[in-house]
Amino acid sequence: MRKFALGCTAAVLGLLMFPAPGRAQMGASRKPLSPPAKAECKFSSGKTIHVAYSSPRMRGRKIFGGLVPYGEVWRVGANEATTFDTDANVVVGGKDVPAGNYTLFALPNPDSWKLIISKKTGEWGIPYPGAEYDFARIPMQVSKLPAPLEDFSIHFDQSGDACTMHLDWETTRASIKITEKK
Repeated sequence: MRKFALGCTAAVLGLLMFPAPGRAQMGASRKPLSPPAKAECKFSSGKTIHVAYSSPRMRGRKIFGGLVPYGEVWRVGANEATTFDTDANVVVGGKDVPAGNYTLFALPNPDSWKLIISKKTGEWGIPYPGAEYDFARIPMQVSKLPAPLEDFSIHFDQSGDACTMHLDWETTRASIKITEKK
């Protein structure tokens, strides 16, 4: 009887050491639909802009004018609200923005976009907290990308003391120039 009990215990322990095939596959396929992403731009002074966002995928959907309706505030990404943190006083598209922590939203239209810099932070990406929290609404440059972009992306191009922030997705690029206020 004792040998039988030891044998059963050894068999159960042996089975627990190896994951079930279904469980192993499930773990590998559980990638987030909109993974977290970051972008940053460092000025010559060493001060930095940090943007943290979630990057949704097209997955066969029409994005602008579809999933993201024109004329309605969009959370600029997915999941948690997109953060814009700067340790420098900056000028965003001609508007002075003091060093601090903000949330980004956008108001997309077919031929014009506005970047919304919100003073309210720490919220989920939707619902939009409201215009009473807007620090600024700043026009963005809108252009077409040469080919569709599956993953939403925020990135910076740096030229001299300027950082141009690009919001790219589907076939749309919305851009805005940011400089350090001297």
